[in-house]
Amino acid sequence: MQVVVLAGGVGGSRFVAGVRAAYPQAELTVIVNTADDITLHGLRICPDLDTMTYTLGRAIDADRGWGRSGESWRVKDELAAYGLEPSWFGLGDLDLATHLVRTQLLAAGLPLSEVTRRVTARWLGHDPLLTLLPMTDDVVETEVAIGDTDSPGGRRWLHFQEYWVRLRAAPDALAVRRTGIEHAHPAPGVAEAIAGADLVLVAPSNPVVSIGPILEVPGIHAALRATPAPVLGFAGILGGAPVLGMAHRLLPAIGVAVDAAAVGRHYGARAADGVLDLWVMDSADAADAAGLEVDGLRVAVTGLMMSSPEATAEFLRLAVKALPGPS
Repeated sequence: MQVVVLAGGVGGSRFVAGVRAAYPQAELTVIVNTADDITLHGLRICPDLDTMTYTLGRAIDADRGWGRSGESWRVKDELAAYGLEPSWFGLGDLDLATHLVRTQLLAAGLPLSEVTRRVTARWLGHDPLLTLLPMTDDVVETEVAIGDTDSPGGRRWLHFQEYWVRLRAAPDALAVRRTGIEHAHPAPGVAEAIAGADLVLVAPSNPVVSIGPILEVPGIHAALRATPAPVLGFAGILGGAPVLGMAHRLLPAIGVAVDAAAVGRHYGARAADGVLDLWVMDSADAADAAGLEVDGLRVAVTGLMMSSPEATAEFLRLAVKALPGPS
């Protein structure tokens, strides 16, 4: 069995751990968002790829949900002592080694997909059936516009990380854009994995800045529509609020209401130019299921709290059983 997952970082990595628990013998390919990536202090940082790698490699800081376990922050403190900016994005001492390796390999001319293969070889050797792929080898970065009376048009564009980490998503997001997306191509293996999948899963990651960029890479949306595999999407909005992160601060900027049904409509059914065969919502949102079914999007309703990999595996199996035909 070949399973493909589209995912972001923290929530996505927890979901993938559940997928692996549900299908321990499957060939599992995870296509990871890279539009959060940023260059700071001369280093190329890939937050979602690293969170996915550390989580599945059993090296994540479980309390924070990101970064390395047993991390220290001496380099960060020294940079602050020098007054070197940006000080709002902290690089742990262990995590710093990953960024140094990635930056050196990229500078040597290797594409991000090959760099990712080399980085993950250290962490995922215990699971030879697991592959992490960046969505693209090209540089794509998410930017968020906020109000600024001193800027042209009354708005200022910030890298997503500055909006998310430094400003804590406090200003209203007026718009979201992806620089470089129009020239991007799926990374090697991405389209092939989708075409050859037996099951494709859209993780309950942020629809705007995690799943959105993956779907916007030219060719990936078409690959999802063309795959013979069923495509299941999972809501990360439960009862009108995101379980993790601050998706509620960004969804209005793309004209999507902060509720599970609206996100399902945003992804859309494959029968109507969307990408989903089944949209899975939490029991708290059961009342909205009938309206989506009327609109042509098949819905399954179950508990979606990812309290453990086993709990995630359980609701995933229930969702697969809700697909039409044999599961």
